[in-house]
Amino acid sequence: MAPLISTKPTSRRPRSNKRHSKVVIIGSGPAGHTAAIYLARANLNPVMFEGMLANGLAAGGQLTTTTEVENFPGFPQGIGGIELMDKFRDQSARFGTEIITETVSKVDLSARPFLYWVEGEEDDPSAAESCDALIMATGASAKRMHLPGEDTYWNSGISACAVCDGAVPIFRKKPLAVVGGGDSAAEEALYLTKFGSHIFVIVRRDQLRASKIMSKRLRAHPNVTILWNTVALAAEGDGNLLRNLRIKNAKTGEESDLQVNGLFYAIGHTPATELISGQLECDADGYITTKPGTAETSIPGVFAAGDVQDKRYRQAITSAGSGCMAAMEAERFLAEEEDELQLDEFNQETPRSAVSNGSAHTSEINGVNGVHNISLQDDSPEPLKA
Repeated sequence: MAPLISTKPTSRRPRSNKRHSKVVIIGSGPAGHTAAIYLARANLNPVMFEGMLANGLAAGGQLTTTTEVENFPGFPQGIGGIELMDKFRDQSARFGTEIITETVSKVDLSARPFLYWVEGEEDDPSAAESCDALIMATGASAKRMHLPGEDTYWNSGISACAVCDGAVPIFRKKPLAVVGGGDSAAEEALYLTKFGSHIFVIVRRDQLRASKIMSKRLRAHPNVTILWNTVALAAEGDGNLLRNLRIKNAKTGEESDLQVNGLFYAIGHTPATELISGQLECDADGYITTKPGTAETSIPGVFAAGDVQDKRYRQAITSAGSGCMAAMEAERFLAEEEDELQLDEFNQETPRSAVSNGSAHTSEINGVNGVHNISLQDDSPEPLKA
């Protein structure tokens, strides 16, 4: 990947007359709320737009579609996804985050301060609101297959995250299926061998797209069967839990039943980056590119956290961690900018050199733009004469 190039907006524009904030967070998952908590405790009065069914998900993001979360620290008995996100939200609000249930549908990052519009007001210039710093925490959504029965058995046998859900009781010591042929599918299938009695990998072609090493590991595992040239047709069950998967051989057209208690999609995710398309640097898969080890994007003052910039881990805990990073970097960015503005004001008010009838000495102040020489008159009394 090419090195990240910062493209700082060179022009400034007036603040919005409607609303101006120091920092705005777009998104309300673990990344967004963690950022909000840190920023609120730093007295930066963050404003969060949690979205109204943004990307087809309720406020709180992907965790709101998960019935049980067992791998988030602090909850030894597990916790429901919706309940966990409610606790995140309560904590954000407790420290003073202003949470707005609107969807931001347009942003303009070409100058400072940044501008944004909520859904339904995109075409009205006077409706724009502004902010000094922006945190993108819009997340990503798992690609679905939209099979008959999928909605019925989602979270009741169908999942898009083996690491999140593979250990729950309904999957333990049961036959499970994974759809996909890439590295993610191979990794999820191998992970599920720790819990399921047998794992079927459904691949629509006659070869895997996974790397050689992952393909070798998958083929060699005794509890894995790869079903080549196979597609899933329908998810079936008893109305409560998944019990069967109807499948079809793509070459022969023959249909059959695959009795499994779990179906895991590993066909990719779609990052919610349409909002900043053409403005922020993204990778080939559409994820926001960040400077390694930071939440900094290609535009200073804009930060990215959570799954919108993470296509590898995609966990609630890693999203929360990146939200903390984004908040701390935004706080530092705003503090440095404030120092820079104060120094500019000081330089405008104080002449570079002052000539006085008395003696004078020169003091150096190290500023953001270099060393500034400022002559200060020496007002100390003259020494007493003998």
